[in-house]
Order: sequence, then C-alpha cells, then structure tokens
Amino acid sequence: MVRKWSVPYPAVNGEEERAAYLYLPVDYDQEPDRRYPVLYMFDGQNVFWDSDATYGKSWGMERFLDENRVPLIVAALECNTGEHYERLDEYSPYRFEEKELGRFEGHGDDTMGWFIQEFKAFVDSECRTLPDREHTFIAGSSMGGLMSLYALFKYNDVYSRAAALSPSIWVAPDKLKALVTRAKIRPDTILYMDYGSEEMGNHKTMRRDFGSFGTKVMNRGVHLTQRIVPGGTHSEASWERQLPFVMETLFYGLDV
Repeated sequence: MVRKWSVPYPAVNGEEERAAYLYLPVDYDQEPDRRYPVLYMFDGQNVFWDSDATYGKSWGMERFLDENRVPLIVAALECNTGEHYERLDEYSPYRFEEKELGRFEGHGDDTMGWFIQEFKAFVDSECRTLPDREHTFIAGSSMGGLMSLYALFKYNDVYSRAAALSPSIWVAPDKLKALVTRAKIRPDTILYMDYGSEEMGNHKTMRRDFGSFGTKVMNRGVHLTQRIVPGGTHSEASWERQLPFVMETLFYGLDV
C-alpha cells in the first residue's frame, strides 16, 4: 500500500508543495507489533507508479515489494521539476557547471537536512519503524544516486546502507573521493552501486571514475557491491530490473 500526500518543501526558489510517498509492507496491518527498516528515496514520482513517473515508466517498487513480501517501509519525495533544472541544484552537494545546462550552486546539504530533520522524523513518528541507524537506508538513481553516496558518507551516523544506481559521480569525482577519505565510517556500512554498460560513454571519464571511486570506497572498509549491468541504460526500466540485487545487498545479514 502506498500513501501519497503533499508536503511543504523549502525549495531553492522558495517553499513549494511536493508529493511525498509512503509504502507500507503487505503484512503491516496484520502484524501490529512488528517494526520495519526504512528506505528513503529521491525522485519519488518515479518510484512506484508509471502514472506519476516523469517519463511514463517507474521503478515499479510497490509491485516488487508486494510480490516478494519485502519487510520494508519506503519513504520517497518528489524531485524539483523546475524548468531551470533546479533538480540538479537540490540534488548536488557540490557546486558544478555543466556546459549545456549552466552553473549550479549545489544545495544538496540543505536537501539532506530536510530528509533527516523533517522527513525521517515524520516517518518515525507516524509508522512502526526501526529508527536506528542499522535499519535506516537511502537510495536513488542518477543525481539521486549521487545524493545517496553523499548521504552514506557524510551522514554515516544516520544511514548504514545505501544504493546508488547510475550515480552522477561526474559532477565532482575528486570531492566525492575526498569525502570518502575523511568520513567517519562505521565498519558495518554497506553500499550497492552500479552503472549500465550502455551508459558508460555518457561522460568520457565515467568508467575510470566509477572504478577508482569503488576502489576508494573498498579501501575504507565499506562492504561494497559494485556492478556494471550488461545492457543496462540510464532509465527507470533498467533500474527496476536491478531491484533484486539492490534488496539483496540492503538486507544482507540483517535480521528483521
């Protein structure tokens, strides 16, 4: 079951209404004493339903979780859909410039502040969550994947596990690696990270940066699952097909 409602969000252009989504497991009402891990996700409009998805195709997360009876709560927030690519600003923790799109200041840390202080607090108060770090995950794709990497390393005291699908490492590869080097990372940190083979040419240094970033992560003792998906593309349809791998990694060794 997915609940959808509207929340006031402090966007880069001022407060605006955003759609929020909350998935509850199929057994949630039948097991009133049970508590669940929570997965927080970016680009919420693309997570559950094709009818809401930006390009008409979602991850199909509700169907996957229901069919596999995954004991997980998922909370997702709609991204900024501004015509001036405000999504790139809200989903980057670093300043960067993209030749065809312009310069972005990088308000990703403000985004994470809202996710932690407002969104997580709300979900924990309204649902039977396991609110501790061990059971708090975060995931996203593309710029949302970049944010998931940033969240795992910058806020490792909040998130223990993350999934970054086709993460936009190209935005600031050196800054990301510097963050991984200096971050206080607990030894139980788990990360799933992938790219599709058909998108590796989107940026000329993508394959190199993906490999070197993975090496940096492993050197810090993170339990990393890193893949190049055969035939994978930069699309919700491709990310949906990776859900079995994502969930296996997020739940590995976890007793829930």
